[in-house]
Amino acid sequence: MNLFGLFQISGSALAAERLRAEVATSNLANSETTRTAEGGPYRRQMVVFNSRPASQFRLLLAGSLGNSGLQAAGGVQVSQVVDDPTPPLRRYEPGHPDADASGYVDYPAISPVQETVDLMGAERAYELNASAVQAAKQMIQQSLQILK
Repeated sequence: MNLFGLFQISGSALAAERLRAEVATSNLANSETTRTAEGGPYRRQMVVFNSRPASQFRLLLAGSLGNSGLQAAGGVQVSQVVDDPTPPLRRYEPGHPDADASGYVDYPAISPVQETVDLMGAERAYELNASAVQAAKQMIQQSLQILK
């Protein structure tokens, strides 16, 4: 792998982790939302990552350079953002405007602790990828200094 490939891989990871942080923040903000436009309580969102395949050109180039056993890395991508299948939490609050006939209100099944941990994980992964980009940039600058 070359240093420029590192920019592509880390850049894709930065974008994916940014979305992960946005989803965790949205989940935290809506942890008490009992009514949405679709009806019912807010549903916790989850981000699903998968590896982004390397371009066909990169695979052909790797094969022509004798690296046929090694797969060229392509980065990470968000395949989808899905609703958490966990059923809503029911609380007995007969005076609440969203209470059903028996006095129960459906609340999102969101744990603020879990969302905070997810947000911290996204933040750390983002920082690590930003550091990798900075390190690659410094290596390229030092290489250019050597060539002078």
